Parts: sequence; structure tokens; C-alpha cells
Amino acid sequence: MEKLEVKNLSYSFGVTPILENITFTLQKAKILSIVGPSGGGKTTLLKLCAKILKLDEGEINNTFKSTSFAFQDARLLPWKNVIDNISLSLLAKKVPKKEATMQAKKMALKMGLKEEDFQKFPKDLSGGMKQRVSFARALILKPKLLFLDEPFSALDIGLKKELQEYLIHLVEKQKLSILFITHDLMEAVKLSDEILVLKTNPGEIIKSFQITEKKSLRSTEFIYTKSAQLLNDKNIIDTFFKGY
Repeated sequence: MEKLEVKNLSYSFGVTPILENITFTLQKAKILSIVGPSGGGKTTLLKLCAKILKLDEGEINNTFKSTSFAFQDARLLPWKNVIDNISLSLLAKKVPKKEATMQAKKMALKMGLKEEDFQKFPKDLSGGMKQRVSFARALILKPKLLFLDEPFSALDIGLKKELQEYLIHLVEKQKLSILFITHDLMEAVKLSDEILVLKTNPGEIIKSFQITEKKSLRSTEFIYTKSAQLLNDKNIIDTFFKGY
């Protein structure tokens, strides 16, 4: 069974500890979210798991056959248009140009982009459109594990809902696994099988919440009620509202 296993992970920037004694496991076809205030090391943890940063201490065992990463900032190549940005990873895998372009156009449409957007360059795109291109680029390779860093922050409510439903579909139908970072507790409740709470200074997991309700059945009422319950948890209060 494919999984991502993190054991006793610690990381420092110079002499400043950023993360301390992080341990968790993400199983196949599950969504695990990490929530916490800004500056707590969430993105650093995600980059360590994706091997973008080099590990200081501990272990990361990733047995997923393929991974993709969608950053909080879209990180598009400014000299390439929408379709060329999306198809870039396919071309790197030696997919023929014509086939890569066709697949990129199909994925762009799934992400809510229109045909008139295909030839636009990043400078001509809104923040939400850039994020859609970033999603398309990450998903076009059909990864087994998807890393997401604040993935919905630049999207309007309607598109956010559409993309969240699409990810749930991929988890249920294609057994996609997702590790994602957010500071939005309701977002985490909507999508996650497990929510890890990361405190700051240094970043350390202080609580885990399991959500067993089937994702496709999580109504708005359920999300509000569950989020309210979590907001009353002492660990959440101490993590998010300490000093207020």
C-alpha cells in the first residue's frame, strides 16, 4: 500500500528551530491537512515532504509512484502561455507536442479556463486564473500524491467549491492522496480525513482530528457545525488565538 510516512522530523534555519518532532502518516486515497497560524512552518514541512528542501533530522518515507506540487503562488513561466505552462511537465516526460497540447487544453477546460485564455501569458491573468493554471499543471500528470500549499486562497467562492469537489472526485475515483496546508479550518473540515494542528515557535503537531463523515456527504451545515466544535477545542484556541 502506497503511503507517505514522516517520523521524528525536525528542521532548523541556522540556529532557529522551525519544526520539531513531526510524525504522521498519509495513506493512499486519503486527504491529510495541516492547519496553523501563518509563520508556523507549514510550507516548510510541505517542501520537506516533497523533497524540495533537504531534511535535517528524522525520516520521510514516500512510496507513492508519482507526485505533483501546487504552490500558493502559481510560479508560472512568464514567457510561456497558458497551454505551454500546463503542458510543460508532459513535454518533460517526452509526450509528443501535439498530444501534450491536446491534454493541456482538456485539463484547462476542467479547471474553469476558457478557450480565449489559452494563448494568454501570466502577466495577462488574474490571481485566480493563475491558480487554475497551477492546478492544471499539477494534475495533468495524474499524480498518486498531490502536495497543495494554501491552494484555494486566490480563488473566488464558486471556483473554490468546484475545484474542491473535483479533488474529492479524484480521491474517490482515482485513489489520489493529498497533503495540503491551510489556515482555513472550514476548508480543512470539508476535505480532510485527518486534520493536524501545528503550533508555532517551533512548529509542532499538538493535536490530530479524525473526520469519518463521507466527503461527498459533508453538507454546509455539517462543515459549520464541525468547525464550531473544533474552534472550541483548547488546542485550537491556544494555537490560533493565543494573545488575543
